[in-house]
Amino acid sequence: MFSGSIPALVTPIADGRFDEPSFRALVDWQIESGSSALVPCGTTGEAATMTIEEHDHVVRVCVDQAAGRVPVIAGCGSNDTAVALHHIHAAKAAGASAALLVPPYYNRPNQEGVFRHFEVLAARGGLPIVLYNVPARTVTDIAVETVERIVKAFPDIVVGIKDATGQMARVSEHRLRCGPAFAQLSGNDDMTLAFMAMGGMGAISVTANVAPAMCAEFQDACAAGDYGRALTLQDRLFPLHAALFSDASPAPAKYALSRVRPGFPTGLRLPMTPASATSRAAVDAALAHAGLVG
Repeated sequence: MFSGSIPALVTPIADGRFDEPSFRALVDWQIESGSSALVPCGTTGEAATMTIEEHDHVVRVCVDQAAGRVPVIAGCGSNDTAVALHHIHAAKAAGASAALLVPPYYNRPNQEGVFRHFEVLAARGGLPIVLYNVPARTVTDIAVETVERIVKAFPDIVVGIKDATGQMARVSEHRLRCGPAFAQLSGNDDMTLAFMAMGGMGAISVTANVAPAMCAEFQDACAAGDYGRALTLQDRLFPLHAALFSDASPAPAKYALSRVRPGFPTGLRLPMTPASATSRAAVDAALAHAGLVG
Protein backbone atom coordinates (compact mmCIF):
# COMPACT_ATOMS: atom_id res chain seq x y z
CA MET A 1 0.00 0.00 0.00
CA PHE A 2 2.90 2.37 0.75
CA SER A 3 6.36 2.52 -0.81
CA GLY A 4 9.14 4.86 -1.85
CA SER A 5 10.50 7.91 -0.06
CA ILE A 6 8.20 9.09 2.72
CA PRO A 7 9.42 12.02 4.82
CA ALA A 8 8.70 12.05 8.54
CA LEU A 9 7.91 15.74 8.39
CA VAL A 10 9.33 18.25 10.81
CA THR A 11 6.83 20.69 12.27
CA PRO A 12 7.98 24.28 11.72
CA ILE A 13 7.70 26.30 14.92
CA ALA A 14 8.17 30.06 15.11
CA ASP A 15 7.82 32.02 18.36
CA GLY A 16 6.60 28.86 20.06
CA ARG A 17 3.72 28.33 17.64
CA PHE A 18 3.02 26.10 14.67
CA ASP A 19 4.07 28.00 11.53
CA GLU A 20 1.32 26.90 9.17
CA PRO A 21 2.47 28.77 6.04
CA SER A 22 5.97 27.27 6.31
CA PHE A 23 4.46 23.81 6.81
CA ARG A 24 2.21 24.15 3.77
CA ALA A 25 5.21 25.23 1.68
CA LEU A 26 7.19 22.24 2.99
CA VAL A 27 4.38 19.87 1.98
CA ASP A 28 4.32 21.31 -1.54
CA TRP A 29 8.12 21.06 -1.90
CA GLN A 30 8.09 17.46 -0.73
CA ILE A 31 5.43 16.44 -3.22
CA GLU A 32 7.03 18.36 -6.07
CA SER A 33 10.36 16.67 -5.25
CA GLY A 34 8.98 13.15 -5.62
CA SER A 35 8.03 12.07 -2.09
CA SER A 36 5.49 9.27 -2.35
CA ALA A 37 3.60 9.93 0.91
CA LEU A 38 3.84 12.19 3.96
CA VAL A 39 3.99 11.53 7.70
CA PRO A 40 2.96 14.46 9.93
CA CYS A 41 3.12 14.28 13.74
CA GLY A 42 5.69 11.55 14.08
CA THR A 43 8.78 11.65 16.27
CA THR A 44 10.51 14.08 13.90
CA GLY A 45 7.39 16.23 13.94
CA GLU A 46 7.71 16.74 17.72
CA ALA A 47 4.27 15.27 18.38
CA ALA A 48 5.32 14.63 21.99
CA THR A 49 5.27 18.37 22.72
CA MET A 50 1.94 19.10 21.02
CA THR A 51 -1.43 19.40 22.65
CA ILE A 52 -4.08 17.03 21.32
CA GLU A 53 -5.70 19.97 19.52
CA GLU A 54 -2.43 21.03 17.88
CA HIS A 55 -1.67 17.47 16.83
CA ASP A 56 -5.00 17.07 15.10
CA HIS A 57 -4.69 20.50 13.49
CA VAL A 58 -1.28 19.71 11.98
CA VAL A 59 -2.68 16.50 10.47
CA ARG A 60 -5.64 18.40 9.00
CA VAL A 61 -3.34 21.00 7.46
CA CYS A 62 -1.12 18.30 5.94
CA VAL A 63 -4.07 16.49 4.38
CA ASP A 64 -5.54 19.75 3.13
CA GLN A 65 -2.30 20.89 1.52
CA ALA A 66 -1.52 17.49 0.01
CA ALA A 67 -4.96 17.66 -1.60
CA GLY A 68 -4.93 14.03 -2.66
CA ARG A 69 -1.63 14.26 -4.52
CA VAL A 70 0.02 11.74 -2.17
CA PRO A 71 -1.27 9.72 0.79
CA VAL A 72 -0.91 11.08 4.31
CA ILE A 73 0.07 8.60 7.03
CA ALA A 74 -0.82 10.44 10.19
CA GLY A 75 1.23 9.91 13.32
CA CYS A 76 -1.33 8.80 15.91
CA GLY A 77 0.74 7.06 18.55
CA SER A 78 0.26 7.39 22.29
CA ASN A 79 0.98 5.38 25.41
CA ASP A 80 -2.71 5.78 26.19
CA THR A 81 -4.85 3.56 23.96
CA ALA A 82 -7.82 5.92 24.25
CA VAL A 83 -5.76 8.93 23.11
CA ALA A 84 -4.32 6.96 20.18
CA LEU A 85 -7.84 6.00 19.19
CA HIS A 86 -8.89 9.66 19.35
CA HIS A 87 -6.04 10.62 17.02
CA ILE A 88 -7.00 7.90 14.54
CA HIS A 89 -10.60 9.11 14.47
CA ALA A 90 -9.43 12.71 13.99
CA ALA A 91 -7.04 11.66 11.22
CA LYS A 92 -9.79 9.72 9.48
CA ALA A 93 -12.12 12.72 9.68
CA ALA A 94 -9.37 14.88 8.17
CA GLY A 95 -8.99 12.49 5.22
CA ALA A 96 -5.71 10.78 6.12
CA SER A 97 -4.95 7.51 4.32
CA ALA A 98 -3.51 5.63 7.30
CA ALA A 99 -2.29 5.92 10.87
CA LEU A 100 1.29 5.38 12.05
CA LEU A 101 1.28 3.85 15.54
CA VAL A 102 4.00 3.08 18.06
CA PRO A 103 3.46 0.55 20.84
CA PRO A 104 2.70 2.15 24.21
CA TYR A 105 5.81 3.87 25.53
CA TYR A 106 6.68 4.42 29.22
CA ASN A 107 3.99 1.98 30.41
CA ARG A 108 6.13 -0.98 29.28
CA PRO A 109 3.31 -3.45 28.58
CA ASN A 110 4.08 -7.10 27.94
CA GLN A 111 3.47 -8.57 24.48
CA GLU A 112 -0.14 -9.39 25.35
CA GLY A 113 -0.65 -5.75 26.26
CA VAL A 114 0.96 -4.64 23.00
CA PHE A 115 -1.35 -6.92 21.04
CA ARG A 116 -4.44 -5.74 22.93
CA HIS A 117 -3.49 -2.10 22.32
CA PHE A 118 -3.32 -2.64 18.57
CA GLU A 119 -6.39 -4.88 18.64
CA VAL A 120 -8.52 -1.99 19.89
CA LEU A 121 -7.01 0.47 17.42
CA ALA A 122 -7.44 -1.85 14.46
CA ALA A 123 -10.97 -2.90 15.38
CA ARG A 124 -12.27 0.56 16.26
CA GLY A 125 -10.07 3.07 14.43
CA GLY A 126 -11.42 2.82 10.90
CA LEU A 127 -8.09 3.51 9.18
CA PRO A 128 -5.34 1.29 7.79
CA ILE A 129 -2.48 1.01 10.28
CA VAL A 130 1.28 1.10 9.82
CA LEU A 131 3.01 -0.22 12.92
CA TYR A 132 6.05 1.74 14.10
CA ASN A 133 8.60 -0.27 16.03
CA VAL A 134 11.25 1.96 17.61
CA PRO A 135 12.27 0.41 20.95
CA ALA A 136 15.14 2.90 21.36
CA ARG A 137 12.42 5.47 22.07
CA THR A 138 9.47 3.45 23.33
CA VAL A 139 11.44 0.82 25.33
CA THR A 140 8.71 -1.61 24.29
CA ASP A 141 9.50 -3.83 21.30
CA ILE A 142 6.84 -5.29 19.02
CA ALA A 143 8.18 -8.83 18.88
CA VAL A 144 8.18 -10.57 15.50
CA GLU A 145 5.62 -13.05 16.80
CA THR A 146 3.39 -10.19 17.93
CA VAL A 147 3.65 -8.45 14.56
CA GLU A 148 2.54 -11.71 12.93
CA ARG A 149 -0.32 -12.09 15.39
CA ILE A 150 -1.56 -8.54 14.77
CA VAL A 151 -1.33 -8.85 10.99
CA LYS A 152 -3.11 -12.21 10.90
CA ALA A 153 -5.87 -10.87 13.14
CA PHE A 154 -6.37 -7.76 10.98
CA PRO A 155 -4.90 -8.49 7.52
CA ASP A 156 -6.89 -5.78 5.77
CA ILE A 157 -6.17 -3.13 8.42
CA VAL A 158 -2.56 -3.60 9.54
CA VAL A 159 -0.84 -3.05 6.20
CA GLY A 160 2.79 -2.35 7.05
CA ILE A 161 5.52 -1.54 9.52
CA LYS A 162 8.11 1.16 9.97
CA ASP A 163 10.99 -0.79 11.44
CA ALA A 164 13.56 1.23 13.36
CA THR A 165 14.93 -1.64 15.42
CA GLY A 166 18.17 -1.80 13.43
CA GLN A 167 17.80 -5.59 13.35
CA MET A 168 18.10 -6.34 9.65
CA ALA A 169 17.10 -9.99 10.01
CA ARG A 170 13.61 -8.83 10.91
CA VAL A 171 12.99 -7.82 7.30
CA SER A 172 13.19 -11.45 6.25
CA GLU A 173 11.35 -12.63 9.35
CA HIS A 174 8.46 -10.25 8.76
CA ARG A 175 8.39 -11.12 5.07
CA LEU A 176 8.12 -14.83 5.79
CA ARG A 177 5.56 -14.44 8.57
CA CYS A 178 3.41 -11.64 7.12
CA GLY A 179 3.80 -12.15 3.38
CA PRO A 180 5.52 -10.18 0.60
CA ALA A 181 2.64 -7.70 0.29
CA PHE A 182 3.16 -6.48 3.88
CA ALA A 183 4.72 -3.04 3.43
CA GLN A 184 8.04 -2.94 5.23
CA LEU A 185 9.40 0.58 5.53
CA SER A 186 12.83 1.37 6.90
CA GLY A 187 12.97 3.66 9.90
CA ASN A 188 16.76 4.07 9.78
CA ASP A 189 18.06 6.10 6.84
CA ASP A 190 21.60 4.80 7.19
CA MET A 191 20.41 1.17 6.86
CA THR A 192 17.83 1.61 4.12
CA LEU A 193 19.98 0.28 1.27
CA ALA A 194 20.34 -3.11 2.97
CA PHE A 195 16.72 -2.99 4.14
CA MET A 196 15.53 -2.56 0.56
CA ALA A 197 17.73 -5.36 -0.75
CA MET A 198 16.16 -7.72 1.80
CA GLY A 199 12.61 -6.96 0.70
CA GLY A 200 11.78 -3.49 1.97
CA MET A 201 9.40 -1.28 0.03
CA GLY A 202 10.55 2.16 1.11
CA ALA A 203 11.52 4.36 4.02
CA ILE A 204 9.87 6.78 6.41
CA SER A 205 12.81 9.10 6.40
CA VAL A 206 14.27 12.01 8.35
CA THR A 207 16.77 12.79 5.59
CA ALA A 208 13.96 13.16 3.05
CA ASN A 209 12.98 16.38 4.83
CA VAL A 210 16.22 17.92 3.62
CA ALA A 211 17.00 16.00 0.41
CA PRO A 212 13.61 14.88 -0.90
CA ALA A 213 14.54 14.61 -4.58
CA MET A 214 17.70 12.60 -3.88
CA CYS A 215 15.91 10.30 -1.45
CA ALA A 216 13.15 9.74 -4.02
CA GLU A 217 15.77 8.96 -6.68
CA PHE A 218 17.45 6.52 -4.29
CA GLN A 219 14.14 4.73 -3.70
CA ASP A 220 13.41 4.62 -7.42
CA ALA A 221 16.81 3.01 -8.03
CA CYS A 222 16.16 0.38 -5.37
CA ALA A 223 12.70 -0.38 -6.74
CA ALA A 224 14.21 -0.85 -10.20
CA GLY A 225 16.88 -3.18 -8.84
CA ASP A 226 19.61 -0.70 -9.83
CA TYR A 227 21.67 -1.17 -6.70
CA GLY A 228 24.76 0.30 -8.32
CA ARG A 229 22.97 3.63 -8.69
CA ALA A 230 21.46 3.24 -5.23
CA LEU A 231 24.92 2.68 -3.73
CA THR A 232 26.23 5.84 -5.41
CA LEU A 233 23.37 7.82 -3.88
CA GLN A 234 23.88 6.12 -0.52
CA ASP A 235 27.49 7.28 -0.53
CA ARG A 236 26.37 10.85 -1.20
CA LEU A 237 23.69 10.78 1.46
CA PHE A 238 25.36 8.75 4.19
CA PRO A 239 27.17 11.66 5.93
CA LEU A 240 23.84 13.51 6.02
CA HIS A 241 22.07 10.48 7.51
CA ALA A 242 24.65 10.58 10.32
CA ALA A 243 24.75 14.36 10.74
CA LEU A 244 20.99 14.63 11.21
CA PHE A 245 21.42 12.57 14.38
CA SER A 246 24.58 14.28 15.61
CA ASP A 247 22.41 16.01 18.20
CA ALA A 248 18.90 15.39 19.53
CA SER A 249 16.50 15.10 16.59
CA PRO A 250 14.92 17.08 14.99
CA ALA A 251 17.22 20.01 15.83
CA PRO A 252 19.86 19.10 13.19
CA ALA A 253 17.14 18.48 10.58
CA LYS A 254 15.60 21.89 11.19
CA TYR A 255 19.00 23.52 10.93
CA ALA A 256 19.66 21.63 7.68
CA LEU A 257 16.33 22.77 6.27
CA SER A 258 17.23 26.37 7.05
CA ARG A 259 20.35 25.89 4.90
CA VAL A 260 18.57 24.39 1.88
CA ARG A 261 15.43 26.52 2.31
CA PRO A 262 16.61 29.88 3.65
CA GLY A 263 14.21 31.33 6.18
CA PHE A 264 12.81 27.99 7.29
CA PRO A 265 12.07 28.33 11.02
CA THR A 266 14.36 26.37 13.33
CA GLY A 267 12.31 26.81 16.51
CA LEU A 268 11.89 23.88 18.90
CA ARG A 269 9.97 23.26 22.08
CA LEU A 270 11.56 22.26 25.33
CA PRO A 271 13.01 19.88 26.21
CA MET A 272 14.47 20.06 22.68
CA THR A 273 17.18 22.67 22.16
CA PRO A 274 19.01 23.99 19.06
CA ALA A 275 21.69 21.88 17.43
CA SER A 276 25.15 22.41 18.89
CA ALA A 277 27.99 24.08 16.98
CA THR A 278 29.57 20.67 16.44
CA SER A 279 26.32 19.30 15.04
CA ARG A 280 25.81 22.29 12.78
CA ALA A 281 29.32 21.87 11.39
CA ALA A 282 28.62 18.19 10.68
CA VAL A 283 25.40 19.14 8.90
CA ASP A 284 27.18 21.80 6.84
CA ALA A 285 29.85 19.35 5.74
CA ALA A 286 27.27 16.67 4.92
CA LEU A 287 25.15 19.06 2.87
CA ALA A 288 28.22 20.06 0.88
CA HIS A 289 29.21 16.41 0.38
CA ALA A 290 25.72 15.65 -0.98
CA GLY A 291 25.88 18.64 -3.28
CA LEU A 292 22.90 20.31 -1.64
CA VAL A 293 24.73 23.54 -0.81
CA GLY A 294 27.63 25.29 -2.47
